Amino acid sequence: MKPIARIAAIAAIIGPIQSALGWTIAGSMWPGYDPVKQTISDLAANESPVKWIMSAFFVLGGLLTLIAAVYARTLGFPGRVALFVSAICTFGLTIFPTPLVGYSLMHRIFAISSFVLSAGWPILAMRVRKDAPWILRPTASIIGTALQAALALWFLNSWTDPINTTVGVWERVVAVSQALYVSVVVLVCYAEQRKSANQLSH
Repeated sequence: MKPIARIAAIAAIIGPIQSALGWTIAGSMWPGYDPVKQTISDLAANESPVKWIMSAFFVLGGLLTLIAAVYARTLGFPGRVALFVSAICTFGLTIFPTPLVGYSLMHRIFAISSFVLSAGWPILAMRVRKDAPWILRPTASIIGTALQAALALWFLNSWTDPINTTVGVWERVVAVSQALYVSVVVLVCYAEQRKSANQLSH
């Protein structure tokens, strides 16, 4: 199998950190913003006073996902394609921001696509080879996909419910979970490859 490039491992470390930092920094700079009731996308809305800050973090997150898709070559190719398209969707939802009142159809299409792809990529990246890292084997891939899909569906149900008052919390739970899962998979594969390389050199 092709190895995980170091740049993918670095992106995996930065990914979840920048994601949480983005909405934390932007939210703290907007007096009156409610992270429980309001979505992360609200921070990048045209009416938002911190639009460009949050948008920059969205773009950075998309770039890091692109790096993982291109350079995490141990993952099954369909899974890498899913991550690549998910990153493009992140750029799309940034280009088409949601308004604070009402909603943007294009934003919702890109956002929903991103969440769905980010939930489903593990099973697409699955490897059945005996020398594959355990986290890419069928059992781990199926469990990972099921958990991510359940969280994504719960959030999407909350997001489209006009009376829900905790959509911001659920979006953050899903965002952290999806970012962390990519990081864990990439770093586990990278660590196993480094361990095998060290054993062969001795």
